[in-house]
Amino acid sequence: MVDGTTSLYGIIGNPVRHSLSPVMHNAAFTAMSINGIYVPMPVHDVADAVSGLAALGFIGVSVTVPHKKTVMAHLDEIDPVAMRIGAVNTLLFRNHPETGAVTGRGFNTDWLGSNLALAEKMKLPGSRVLILGAGGAARAVGFGLVEAGAEVIISNRSEDTGRALADWLGCQFCLREQLHLIQADGLVNTTSVGMEPDSDALPIEAKLLPDFRVVMDIVYAPLQTALLQKAAAAGCTTIDGLAMLLYQGAVQFKIWTGKQPPQDVMRAALLTELARRTG
Repeated sequence: MVDGTTSLYGIIGNPVRHSLSPVMHNAAFTAMSINGIYVPMPVHDVADAVSGLAALGFIGVSVTVPHKKTVMAHLDEIDPVAMRIGAVNTLLFRNHPETGAVTGRGFNTDWLGSNLALAEKMKLPGSRVLILGAGGAARAVGFGLVEAGAEVIISNRSEDTGRALADWLGCQFCLREQLHLIQADGLVNTTSVGMEPDSDALPIEAKLLPDFRVVMDIVYAPLQTALLQKAAAAGCTTIDGLAMLLYQGAVQFKIWTGKQPPQDVMRAALLTELARRTG
Protein backbone atom coordinates (compact mmCIF):
# COMPACT_ATOMS: atom_id res chain seq x y z
CA MET A 1 0.00 0.00 0.00
CA VAL A 2 1.28 3.44 -0.93
CA ASP A 3 0.97 5.81 2.00
CA GLY A 4 2.67 8.76 3.66
CA THR A 5 5.68 6.67 4.61
CA THR A 6 6.31 5.14 1.19
CA SER A 7 9.87 5.68 -0.09
CA LEU A 8 10.05 7.03 -3.63
CA TYR A 9 12.26 5.65 -6.41
CA GLY A 10 12.09 5.75 -10.18
CA ILE A 11 13.72 6.03 -13.57
CA ILE A 12 14.17 9.13 -15.73
CA GLY A 13 14.83 9.19 -19.44
CA ASN A 14 13.10 9.80 -22.74
CA PRO A 15 11.43 7.51 -23.53
CA VAL A 16 10.96 5.31 -20.45
CA ARG A 17 7.60 3.66 -21.20
CA HIS A 18 9.37 0.52 -22.38
CA SER A 19 11.63 0.18 -19.30
CA LEU A 20 11.64 -3.12 -17.42
CA SER A 21 13.25 -1.57 -14.34
CA PRO A 22 9.94 -0.80 -12.54
CA VAL A 23 8.79 -4.43 -12.47
CA MET A 24 12.26 -5.56 -11.35
CA HIS A 25 12.64 -3.11 -8.47
CA ASN A 26 9.02 -3.21 -7.33
CA ALA A 27 9.19 -7.01 -7.16
CA ALA A 28 12.24 -6.69 -4.88
CA PHE A 29 10.47 -4.16 -2.63
CA THR A 30 7.50 -6.49 -2.27
CA ALA A 31 9.62 -9.58 -1.60
CA MET A 32 11.60 -7.75 1.10
CA SER A 33 8.53 -6.04 2.63
CA ILE A 34 10.02 -2.61 1.93
CA ASN A 35 7.45 0.18 1.70
CA GLY A 36 8.84 1.63 -1.51
CA ILE A 37 7.60 2.31 -5.02
CA TYR A 38 9.56 2.70 -8.27
CA VAL A 39 7.95 4.63 -11.12
CA PRO A 40 8.93 5.55 -14.71
CA MET A 41 9.18 9.29 -15.37
CA PRO A 42 9.69 10.69 -18.89
CA VAL A 43 12.01 13.70 -18.61
CA HIS A 44 12.96 16.38 -21.14
CA ASP A 45 14.71 18.92 -18.90
CA VAL A 46 17.16 17.01 -16.73
CA ALA A 47 18.13 20.04 -14.62
CA ASP A 48 14.52 20.65 -13.55
CA ALA A 49 14.07 16.91 -13.02
CA VAL A 50 16.98 16.58 -10.59
CA SER A 51 15.81 19.62 -8.64
CA GLY A 52 12.24 18.33 -8.55
CA LEU A 53 13.24 14.81 -7.49
CA ALA A 54 15.24 16.21 -4.59
CA ALA A 55 12.39 18.49 -3.54
CA LEU A 56 9.84 15.68 -3.69
CA GLY A 57 11.90 13.42 -1.45
CA PHE A 58 12.98 10.74 -3.89
CA ILE A 59 15.70 8.47 -2.51
CA GLY A 60 16.99 6.62 -5.55
CA VAL A 61 16.60 7.11 -9.29
CA SER A 62 17.85 5.27 -12.35
CA VAL A 63 18.97 7.33 -15.34
CA THR A 64 18.69 6.11 -18.90
CA VAL A 65 19.17 7.62 -22.35
CA PRO A 66 19.54 10.40 -23.24
CA HIS A 67 20.44 11.79 -19.79
CA LYS A 68 23.34 9.65 -18.55
CA LYS A 69 25.91 12.31 -19.39
CA THR A 70 23.94 15.54 -19.09
CA VAL A 71 22.71 14.70 -15.58
CA MET A 72 26.26 14.89 -14.25
CA ALA A 73 26.35 18.69 -14.40
CA HIS A 74 23.42 18.88 -11.97
CA LEU A 75 24.70 16.67 -9.16
CA ASP A 76 26.51 17.60 -5.95
CA GLU A 77 28.81 14.57 -6.01
CA ILE A 78 29.85 11.99 -8.57
CA ASP A 79 31.41 8.66 -7.71
CA PRO A 80 35.03 8.55 -9.00
CA VAL A 81 34.34 5.53 -11.22
CA ALA A 82 31.29 7.19 -12.79
CA MET A 83 33.43 10.27 -13.37
CA ARG A 84 36.04 8.18 -15.20
CA ILE A 85 33.39 6.49 -17.35
CA GLY A 86 31.77 9.83 -18.05
CA ALA A 87 28.21 8.64 -17.46
CA VAL A 88 25.82 8.21 -14.54
CA ASN A 89 22.94 5.72 -14.43
CA THR A 90 22.14 5.85 -10.71
CA LEU A 91 21.22 8.74 -8.41
CA LEU A 92 21.13 8.72 -4.63
CA PHE A 93 19.51 11.60 -2.74
CA ARG A 94 20.33 12.15 0.92
CA ASN A 95 19.56 14.82 3.53
CA HIS A 96 22.63 16.44 5.07
CA PRO A 97 22.64 15.46 8.78
CA GLU A 98 23.40 19.01 9.95
CA THR A 99 21.88 21.39 7.41
CA GLY A 100 19.02 19.20 6.16
CA ALA A 101 19.89 20.16 2.59
CA VAL A 102 19.36 17.45 -0.01
CA THR A 103 22.42 16.33 -1.95
CA GLY A 104 22.40 14.25 -5.11
CA ARG A 105 25.18 11.78 -5.84
CA GLY A 106 25.73 9.93 -9.11
CA PHE A 107 27.01 6.39 -9.70
CA ASN A 108 27.48 4.05 -12.63
CA THR A 109 26.43 0.43 -12.14
CA ASP A 110 26.35 -0.60 -15.82
CA TRP A 111 30.00 -1.71 -15.81
CA LEU A 112 29.44 -3.83 -12.70
CA GLY A 113 26.34 -5.37 -14.25
CA SER A 114 28.21 -6.47 -17.36
CA ASN A 115 31.18 -7.78 -15.37
CA LEU A 116 28.96 -9.80 -13.04
CA ALA A 117 27.03 -11.27 -15.97
CA LEU A 118 30.20 -12.25 -17.84
CA ALA A 119 32.02 -13.53 -14.73
CA GLU A 120 29.31 -16.17 -14.26
CA LYS A 121 30.40 -17.82 -17.49
CA MET A 122 34.09 -16.96 -17.91
CA LYS A 123 37.19 -15.85 -16.05
CA LEU A 124 37.73 -12.16 -16.80
CA PRO A 125 41.37 -11.55 -15.77
CA GLY A 126 43.62 -12.46 -18.69
CA SER A 127 40.72 -13.10 -21.05
CA ARG A 128 40.28 -11.57 -24.49
CA VAL A 129 36.89 -10.03 -25.34
CA LEU A 130 35.57 -8.50 -28.56
CA ILE A 131 32.99 -5.73 -28.08
CA LEU A 132 30.69 -4.84 -30.95
CA GLY A 133 29.63 -1.19 -30.81
CA ALA A 134 31.07 2.04 -29.43
CA GLY A 135 28.17 3.77 -27.70
CA GLY A 136 27.48 4.31 -24.01
CA ALA A 137 26.91 0.62 -23.29
CA ALA A 138 30.17 -0.35 -25.03
CA ARG A 139 31.98 2.28 -22.97
CA ALA A 140 30.69 0.81 -19.70
CA VAL A 141 31.27 -2.82 -20.74
CA GLY A 142 34.76 -2.03 -22.00
CA PHE A 143 35.68 -0.10 -18.89
CA GLY A 144 34.55 -2.97 -16.67
CA LEU A 145 36.52 -5.55 -18.62
CA VAL A 146 39.71 -3.47 -18.60
CA GLU A 147 39.30 -2.93 -14.85
CA ALA A 148 38.97 -6.70 -14.42
CA GLY A 149 42.21 -7.31 -16.28
CA ALA A 150 40.80 -8.43 -19.62
CA GLU A 151 42.16 -7.56 -23.06
CA VAL A 152 39.49 -5.71 -25.04
CA ILE A 153 39.00 -5.31 -28.77
CA ILE A 154 36.50 -2.78 -30.14
CA SER A 155 34.76 -3.12 -33.49
CA ASN A 156 32.24 -0.60 -34.75
CA ARG A 157 30.60 0.39 -38.03
CA SER A 158 31.77 3.97 -37.60
CA GLU A 159 35.55 3.73 -37.58
CA ASP A 160 36.12 7.17 -36.06
CA THR A 161 33.79 6.50 -33.13
CA GLY A 162 35.20 3.03 -32.62
CA ARG A 163 38.80 4.19 -32.66
CA ALA A 164 37.97 6.98 -30.21
CA LEU A 165 36.59 4.47 -27.71
CA ALA A 166 39.51 2.09 -28.27
CA ASP A 167 41.96 4.95 -27.63
CA TRP A 168 40.11 5.87 -24.42
CA LEU A 169 40.23 2.28 -23.22
CA GLY A 170 43.79 1.82 -24.41
CA CYS A 171 42.84 -1.19 -26.47
CA GLN A 172 42.80 -2.49 -30.04
CA PHE A 173 40.30 -1.45 -32.72
CA CYS A 174 39.27 -3.89 -35.44
CA LEU A 175 37.56 -3.02 -38.72
CA ARG A 176 34.40 -5.02 -39.45
CA GLU A 177 35.97 -6.54 -42.56
CA GLN A 178 38.83 -7.86 -40.41
CA LEU A 179 36.72 -9.63 -37.80
CA HIS A 180 37.55 -12.99 -39.36
CA LEU A 181 41.09 -12.48 -38.04
CA ILE A 182 39.95 -12.16 -34.42
CA GLN A 183 39.87 -15.03 -31.97
CA ALA A 184 38.78 -14.27 -28.42
CA ASP A 185 37.33 -15.87 -25.31
CA GLY A 186 34.24 -13.69 -25.35
CA LEU A 187 32.04 -11.59 -27.60
CA VAL A 188 29.67 -8.87 -26.37
CA ASN A 189 27.12 -7.20 -28.62
CA THR A 190 26.34 -3.72 -27.29
CA THR A 191 24.59 -2.54 -30.46
CA SER A 192 20.84 -2.57 -31.10
CA VAL A 193 21.24 -4.98 -34.04
CA GLY A 194 18.84 -7.87 -33.52
CA MET A 195 16.35 -5.86 -31.48
CA GLU A 196 12.66 -6.11 -32.38
CA PRO A 197 11.24 -5.56 -34.92
CA ASP A 198 14.42 -6.38 -36.89
CA SER A 199 14.99 -9.49 -34.84
CA ASP A 200 16.56 -11.58 -37.61
CA ALA A 201 19.54 -9.25 -38.01
CA LEU A 202 23.02 -10.31 -36.87
CA PRO A 203 25.77 -7.92 -35.69
CA ILE A 204 28.46 -10.38 -36.84
CA GLU A 205 28.57 -13.16 -39.40
CA ALA A 206 27.35 -16.45 -37.95
CA LYS A 207 30.31 -18.33 -39.43
CA LEU A 208 32.65 -16.39 -37.09
CA LEU A 209 30.88 -17.38 -33.86
CA PRO A 210 32.84 -20.62 -33.25
CA ASP A 211 35.86 -18.36 -32.62
CA PHE A 212 34.30 -17.32 -29.28
CA ARG A 213 33.61 -19.43 -26.22
CA VAL A 214 31.12 -17.04 -24.59
CA VAL A 215 28.68 -14.72 -26.36
CA MET A 216 26.65 -12.05 -24.55
CA ASP A 217 23.97 -9.86 -26.14
CA ILE A 218 22.65 -6.85 -24.20
CA VAL A 219 19.48 -6.82 -26.37
CA TYR A 220 16.57 -8.36 -24.42
CA ALA A 221 13.68 -7.94 -26.83
CA PRO A 222 13.66 -10.65 -28.04
CA LEU A 223 15.35 -12.43 -25.14
CA GLN A 224 16.84 -15.13 -27.36
CA THR A 225 18.20 -12.95 -30.13
CA ALA A 226 19.28 -14.32 -33.49
CA LEU A 227 22.87 -13.83 -32.32
CA LEU A 228 22.35 -15.96 -29.21
CA GLN A 229 20.53 -18.65 -31.19
CA LYS A 230 23.33 -18.86 -33.75
CA ALA A 231 25.95 -18.78 -30.99
CA ALA A 232 24.29 -21.66 -29.12
CA ALA A 233 24.12 -23.65 -32.35
CA ALA A 234 27.85 -23.02 -32.78
CA GLY A 235 28.55 -24.46 -29.33
CA CYS A 236 29.06 -21.16 -27.51
CA THR A 237 27.96 -20.44 -23.96
CA THR A 238 25.40 -17.63 -24.17
CA ILE A 239 24.32 -14.81 -21.85
CA ASP A 240 20.99 -13.11 -22.53
CA GLY A 241 20.21 -9.41 -22.27
CA LEU A 242 18.46 -9.65 -18.92
CA ALA A 243 21.70 -10.56 -17.14
CA MET A 244 23.34 -7.12 -17.34
CA LEU A 245 20.02 -5.37 -16.62
CA LEU A 246 19.44 -7.56 -13.57
CA TYR A 247 22.91 -7.25 -12.08
CA GLN A 248 23.24 -3.51 -12.57
CA GLY A 249 19.78 -3.14 -11.01
CA ALA A 250 20.77 -5.27 -8.03
CA VAL A 251 23.77 -3.00 -7.42
CA GLN A 252 21.49 0.04 -7.65
CA PHE A 253 19.14 -1.48 -5.08
CA LYS A 254 22.05 -2.04 -2.70
CA ILE A 255 23.19 1.58 -3.11
CA TRP A 256 19.70 2.88 -2.35
CA THR A 257 18.68 0.59 0.52
CA GLY A 258 21.90 -0.88 1.87
CA LYS A 259 20.36 -4.32 1.36
CA GLN A 260 21.07 -7.10 -1.12
CA PRO A 261 17.91 -7.75 -3.17
CA PRO A 262 16.56 -11.21 -4.13
CA GLN A 263 17.91 -11.55 -7.64
CA ASP A 264 15.85 -14.66 -8.37
CA VAL A 265 12.67 -12.69 -7.66
CA MET A 266 13.85 -9.81 -9.82
CA ARG A 267 14.70 -12.06 -12.77
CA ALA A 268 11.37 -13.89 -12.47
CA ALA A 269 9.57 -10.54 -12.58
CA LEU A 270 11.53 -9.53 -15.68
CA LEU A 271 10.73 -12.79 -17.47
CA THR A 272 7.03 -12.53 -16.57
CA GLU A 273 6.84 -8.99 -17.90
CA LEU A 274 8.67 -9.89 -21.11
CA ALA A 275 6.28 -12.80 -21.65
CA ARG A 276 3.31 -10.48 -21.08
CA ARG A 277 4.58 -7.97 -23.62
CA THR A 278 5.30 -10.55 -26.28
CA GLY A 279 1.87 -12.12 -25.80
